[in-house]
Amino acid sequence: MIRPAAALILITAAPALAQQGPAPGVPTTVQGAAAMRPPAPKAWTLGLGIAPIYAPVWQGSRDYGLSIFPDLRLNYKDEVFLSVPDGLGWNAINQDGWKIGPLAKLRFGRQENSGGSPFLVTRGSTALRGMGDVDLAGEFGGFAQKSLAGGKLRLRAEVRQGTGGHDGLIADTIIGWSDRKQDFSLLWNLSLRATWADSDYSNIYFGVTPGQSFATGLPSFRTGSGLISAGVSGALTRPLGRFGKNGALTLLAGYDRLGDVAADSPLIRLRGQRDQLSVGLSYGVRFGWN
Repeated sequence: MIRPAAALILITAAPALAQQGPAPGVPTTVQGAAAMRPPAPKAWTLGLGIAPIYAPVWQGSRDYGLSIFPDLRLNYKDEVFLSVPDGLGWNAINQDGWKIGPLAKLRFGRQENSGGSPFLVTRGSTALRGMGDVDLAGEFGGFAQKSLAGGKLRLRAEVRQGTGGHDGLIADTIIGWSDRKQDFSLLWNLSLRATWADSDYSNIYFGVTPGQSFATGLPSFRTGSGLISAGVSGALTRPLGRFGKNGALTLLAGYDRLGDVAADSPLIRLRGQRDQLSVGLSYGVRFGWN
């Protein structure tokens, strides 16, 4: 599924446009070549977007709902980035295809009455009643990323320690491929991802304490550490206007399957489901200045 903390990771078309080279077949004159070349990237870029996503109401839910996610992104060159899905990070090492640095993210809470995040706008879920709310969590750690094949292939790993809503250790691994048509009229990407966590994390979202068991009728259950979920996601992006000057539309979809750590929980076996699908459409624009 496309989770609240990660739902808009794929909506990156507009910033990517400024990093591509000129299309084949550019005129030989300097003036003509300049007209065909994407604008030079600015030191500061601000992206504004919005994305309706139809997905499970909570991770592991069998109930689906519509959420509308805002996407606000601020970047300084290729050094510092800030957004809700990507968090706040610094490319402290940025050379030879490597990006390594510190990272901080937010993980939105879970409501027992609706199941949904703050961005849920339609029907919710009653399956979590008696489980209690899960508060907002901060996650602090770092990342390492390696780009290959001219930047088309991306290998990334993140490790973060939670505080607040959960106190667990969580890790994400991603293998992504991105490419475009030669005339910049269409961009696409495909990613394979997996999320791993310790029992302090998994018990918050999938464990059932004796008190929760009494309130819900579910048997008590304590989870372990290991694979939380694995899945695939893809996106097709259509720039609007020359080199996306009028923004971009992105169609995105994802599939995740919960690992045994989560799927063995009675919350999932009796009130949820292991397979998670999501689809969405986004629109975003980008502004830049020096």
